[in-house]
Amino acid sequence: MIDLAILGLLKDRPMHGYQLSREVAEQLGGLWRVSYGSLYPTLRRLEGEGFVEATTGTTTTGGGRRKTVYKITDAGEAEFLRLLEETPGDGQAEDARFRVRVAFFRYLPPETRIRLMERRRAGLETRLAGVNAAITAASADDDRYTLALMEHGRAATASDITWLNELIQAERVRTGITAPRGERRRAHATLKRKERTA
Repeated sequence: MIDLAILGLLKDRPMHGYQLSREVAEQLGGLWRVSYGSLYPTLRRLEGEGFVEATTGTTTTGGGRRKTVYKITDAGEAEFLRLLEETPGDGQAEDARFRVRVAFFRYLPPETRIRLMERRRAGLETRLAGVNAAITAASADDDRYTLALMEHGRAATASDITWLNELIQAERVRTGITAPRGERRRAHATLKRKERTA
């Protein structure tokens, strides 16, 4: 995830380490913070792999001090796209990774964005079915805190599915990419459910 964030930010412009750390916090909406203890070793590794290039330059801030400035290479551009287009996985680690990917979706063609969002949604729907089954099984128990935690997980997962449905629909409207017939029926059923609960 840190590789994707660094390479994605360096696509915008060359930066030094402090700028990268700040931009991770600001541009990724507070989703994640990167410590200098992981940032600089990652930058050195990316440089060693040929994905970034380090130069020493004078910054416009900080009294003209010389700092190491990093920029993405052509190989880094290719690695960035590879990481961005990876098929979404499942599990809690993928939750944050997918949000970082979304922050850089502007670099992908619409069809790829839709495909990745649909795969992510399918994984979340599988997770939601598992949570629903666990809640049904746990309802007989008297542990209200465990049940409350499961309910919270169900609400968060359902919220993420709704968010993805809205992103997918907006992408389709904006680009004119039509949904497969089954997808259109599903979107219509989701809209009807939302109208009934509103």
